[in-house]
Amino acid sequence: MKTVYIFLCAAVLFASCKKNYLNIVPTDRLSDAAILADSSLFEDYVINRYLGVVLQDKEGEGTPPGFGRGFEYSMWSSITDESIYNNDDNSWLIVRGQLAPENTGIAGTLWGRSYRSIRECNWALTNIGTVSMSVGHKQRLLGELRFIRAFRYQDLIRNYGGIVMMGDRVIDLDSNMQDPSLYVRSSIKDCISYAATELDSAAQDLPLDNDGTWALGRATKGAALALKARLLLYAASPLYGVGTWQDAATAAQAVISLNKYSLDPNYGSLFLNSSSGEIIFERMYTIGARHVCLEIANGPNGYDGWAGNTPLQNVVDAYQMNNGKDITDPASGYDSTNPYVNRDPRFYSTILYNGATYRGRQVQCYTPGGLDSKDGPSNWNTTKTGYYLRKYMDDSNPIDNPWNVAGLQPWIYFRYAEILLDYAEAQNEAAGPDGTVYSAINQIRTRAGMPNLPAGLSQAQMRTAVMHERQVELAFEEHRFYDVRRWKIADSTENVPAFGINVTLSGGTYGYSRIVALSGRLFTSKEYWLPIPRSEIQASNNQLQQNTGY
Repeated sequence: MKTVYIFLCAAVLFASCKKNYLNIVPTDRLSDAAILADSSLFEDYVINRYLGVVLQDKEGEGTPPGFGRGFEYSMWSSITDESIYNNDDNSWLIVRGQLAPENTGIAGTLWGRSYRSIRECNWALTNIGTVSMSVGHKQRLLGELRFIRAFRYQDLIRNYGGIVMMGDRVIDLDSNMQDPSLYVRSSIKDCISYAATELDSAAQDLPLDNDGTWALGRATKGAALALKARLLLYAASPLYGVGTWQDAATAAQAVISLNKYSLDPNYGSLFLNSSSGEIIFERMYTIGARHVCLEIANGPNGYDGWAGNTPLQNVVDAYQMNNGKDITDPASGYDSTNPYVNRDPRFYSTILYNGATYRGRQVQCYTPGGLDSKDGPSNWNTTKTGYYLRKYMDDSNPIDNPWNVAGLQPWIYFRYAEILLDYAEAQNEAAGPDGTVYSAINQIRTRAGMPNLPAGLSQAQMRTAVMHERQVELAFEEHRFYDVRRWKIADSTENVPAFGINVTLSGGTYGYSRIVALSGRLFTSKEYWLPIPRSEIQASNNQLQQNTGY
């Protein structure tokens, strides 16, 4: 079965017996003519365009969506109130409000890599007509290219706002770069409208299913419709304000109406199962290929892990008790001296805490003497927050010396629960908390083992419930960064200290005290959008307009 990770190579060609050592045909690439002359090579070229969506840049630089830079470095969660990256990795400057065009931290490659991918898609779309293949096959590849291009535009829009729209142009990097039209930024409304229209076309051309000829990881009709639903949800949100909630609800309903996807019965194992019926679009990381395994990157130091992305008390506090009440509710039953008992079951699938059972023993974050505390081995890899990440961790993979272990591990871009949450939010804003809103949310809560929402909520109360549900259901899945911005609540959520917990053991009794795990968190209004890197502005001869405030 063909996968989405194919690298092209060619043999050295000898034109004649006369040697010219300065005229060498590269052995690591194929010519445009060779690709266009062979339908299989052309399809491989299209498949390789997924690498612009899901893989790090050359030499490991950049921060692609999904598990940070190849499982080893900071995830996007660590520039939110979900976690901090234990050893910085250029993430702390973002949460401390120090973003600048000259210093973009882990967000620095988004602009350049997105436009590179768009240019590559445009080349294929421009030339596909000359490739000899069946009409049906060509139609699928057209849909695939439009989806990938729209995905790249989504990434640009949600990070920078209105951006430069390239249409179908293939830019000559040697001669066309000073064309002023290359640097005119379109409105957010026009950008989203273009991408949504492209996704409508892609959805018509793409297959409904991944099967023996259309491998897992390649786009389907559902993937195109899911991306459109997300874009239109963003468009209607307060930060954007260029779309309607009804359009967003309709777009989410289109995915639901495919009757193809369903909630996985097991929330915890969902993130290890690439064949789950909940997954709409995914990337499957091959263990041992160009990255370090999640387990060693994020595991506790007492297990020989490196701590990595360590959850904050901020997100721990968001998990309700299993009776559906917030821990701040006096009637919830929450006990601050035994804080991890009877919580939302999703908490136990997401976060490792002091006393959690993990790989044959209990996690020991306490001092003095805890194996996973600063008193344990490799104390430079000890959590600063008192927690470790559980989500995505596969216990069948070793922590110690995990390289070159066979297997696949999915990063999920779209799953059915997100679509239900998209629908619930949009429908509540468009029509209030009707029965379909309750149904969407309660399906997710039932799967999690949580009680239904109480009846009779107002629109504002349902809005709060939806925000909460997104926070815990989608934790560490790269939604929080964008959600708090599109809702325009980041000035509240991101200006709260990065809290952790200090656990002590004395006389057989645990004590818990809140601490500040990372000082100096700061968010200002300009940071609702990222700065365009200064190098990109300079490359345009300062014709490209920078985002306000930078």
